[in-house]
Amino acid sequence: MDRVAVSGIIPLTLLLLVLLYPALAQPLFSPTQDPVAGSRVFGAKGCVKCHAVNGVGGKVGPDLGRIRRPRSFYDLATSMWNHLPRMADRMRQLGIPRPQLDARETGDLMAFLFTLDYFDPPGKAEAGRRLFSEKKCVVCHQIAGTGGVIGPNLDFLKEFGSPILVAAAMWNHGPAMAEAMRAKRIERPTFRESELIDLITYIKSASPTLVEGPLFVLPGRADEGRRLFVEKRCIECHSVAGQGARVGPDLVERGLGKSLTQFAAAMWNKAPRMMEAARARRIVLPQLQAGEMADIVAYLYSVQYFAEPGEARKGRELLTSQGCMGCHAVAGEGGRTAGDLSRAKGLDSPAAVISALWNHSFIMQDRSERRRVSWPEFRPEEMADLVSFLQGLDRSR
Repeated sequence: MDRVAVSGIIPLTLLLLVLLYPALAQPLFSPTQDPVAGSRVFGAKGCVKCHAVNGVGGKVGPDLGRIRRPRSFYDLATSMWNHLPRMADRMRQLGIPRPQLDARETGDLMAFLFTLDYFDPPGKAEAGRRLFSEKKCVVCHQIAGTGGVIGPNLDFLKEFGSPILVAAAMWNHGPAMAEAMRAKRIERPTFRESELIDLITYIKSASPTLVEGPLFVLPGRADEGRRLFVEKRCIECHSVAGQGARVGPDLVERGLGKSLTQFAAAMWNKAPRMMEAARARRIVLPQLQAGEMADIVAYLYSVQYFAEPGEARKGRELLTSQGCMGCHAVAGEGGRTAGDLSRAKGLDSPAAVISALWNHSFIMQDRSERRRVSWPEFRPEEMADLVSFLQGLDRSR
């Protein structure tokens, strides 16, 4: 499915309609990593009884939609593991059964949690109305019959209600807008992301345009965005996670944790320098349809999902330093009270490894409490190392 069409939108819906496509050599959102299915896992497994998402759900644990930080796959996996003893205690107190997760459910749930920061909460329409005048947008553009006629009427933006369409329009008309502003001696405005959110909210609230038909809210296809990033020659100036040119900044390093509107604001603010660099390199700035912009942003956002791959050697060292080898063996070496890790089956993906760790953790916690052993905690990079080691074990013995 390339886009999802819905006739009505509520905040929770915006959280669920997200990237569903692979992007990199390590699959991003494959059939086993579906954020929409992950939202159902979140409810069916009882997570919602303790955790809310942007105010919807339980109040026992933190609201997962309001924790503003980058969430790579291993950030999420580490948080779930480190939090488990406290979570298990609360589940016992509340009489909530301990959920088991298979590999598919784990991948889906991780994808859902990863995308919670993708959309922005609504802005303030009144603040947007002031910005429309203060930033001199009103000199050239009309909303609801008020404003200039040099540039296009912005009422059409309400039909889509997406910062992606705003970003595409601002990008495509950037050179013409720059010339018009110079002719009228208007200083080119910049926008903080919060200001752009307020401005979009004002446009949506003030425009008389009736919204008929579907609203397209799915951000885009990461795999298609990767292709467009090369085809549109973005890669000739920018790198992505170290791959590409160095004329401009690495867009993943700059874009870490950014939402749709933050991407749009950054593109507008940096446009003059981008246009100057393109002229110097004799690159014609490409036109981007809204769908193409959505795909490119989806690609840039998706690269953050998997961190740098872990190191198996370090993962093996962690098993010893964290005391895992006191119970577990690896190829016959180590403890005898728990299973030999080299004989574990089905660890063919990071999600499968995390699923196995999660399901085993409840047994491990009981043993840790009886033996008065501290619960081992990991950093995200350590979790990546551990997964790399467990996936690489020779199970042919």
